[in-house]
Amino acid sequence: MSATRYAYLGPEGTFTEVALRTLPEAATRELVPMVSVPAALDAVRSGAAAAALVPIENSVEGGINATLDELTSGEPLMIYREVLLSISFALLVRPGTELSDIKSVTAHPAAQPQVRNWMAAHLPDAVWESAASNADGARLVQEGHYDAAFAGEFAAATYGLVPLVTEIHDAENAQTRFVLVGRLARPAAPTGADKTSVAIWMGEDRPGALLELLQEFAVRGVNLMLIQSRPTGAGIGNYCFAVDAEGHIADRRVGEALMGLKRICPKVRFLGSYPRAGVDPRDVPPLRTGTSDAEFTEASDWLARNLDGRG
Repeated sequence: MSATRYAYLGPEGTFTEVALRTLPEAATRELVPMVSVPAALDAVRSGAAAAALVPIENSVEGGINATLDELTSGEPLMIYREVLLSISFALLVRPGTELSDIKSVTAHPAAQPQVRNWMAAHLPDAVWESAASNADGARLVQEGHYDAAFAGEFAAATYGLVPLVTEIHDAENAQTRFVLVGRLARPAAPTGADKTSVAIWMGEDRPGALLELLQEFAVRGVNLMLIQSRPTGAGIGNYCFAVDAEGHIADRRVGEALMGLKRICPKVRFLGSYPRAGVDPRDVPPLRTGTSDAEFTEASDWLARNLDGRG
């Protein structure tokens, strides 16, 4: 395995590259752009890269399906950490292009919901075509395939383009969440401000089946931060659920919730426990009464005393 190589969704000039460069260790790694999310994660699976940074969620459209599907299928991988990046787009064009000249635009599919209203107001007749990434869209504009691309303003110089319009976003304070993914390993120690990601396959499809899954978290006081269904490919109505929960697998409330899911679900895949980006443990609200590790231990000791006849 190449311990000095990190893969990311490329080519050069993507928001993913910018997010990756915010990690301190990126300064000492060889950063390798890949053509797609599957290619970046397969580089980790094959040992060509020690880890890969890929987008997993944005605050406008929700989960990034390509990443969620890759993490829930194939050889298991694990999330080591997350990065949050504020997102604002620029309309990149070849020098001399005016707004009235633009008949076709391109970008990654996840960008479209974030610029849809702006495009309807300013480029109502332009045709949208999806690209493998925003930076790849800029490359396609450079090569003359499209008139403009929505990408980060920082990508303009890399591809010989100019930002015709900047600060484009339909939603203020839009963010994208990225995850650093590696091979299976022991999770880092809890920090007090952690997140646990799992994929859950539901068994029998019947009334209340999803509620049963959610109750495993609810009765233990585990807050869910994301739940998204994804088709399994086994036919209409067959889904798995990608779930982000507050807490660490080493926390008793989280560990017992996962054990509960394992008992009632045909398959549960642990995707990692890692620090929540931008959250100071000192700012995390107190746990609900009855859900701390100490209270779980006290209840377990009480049960043991009664089993031993000690009351």
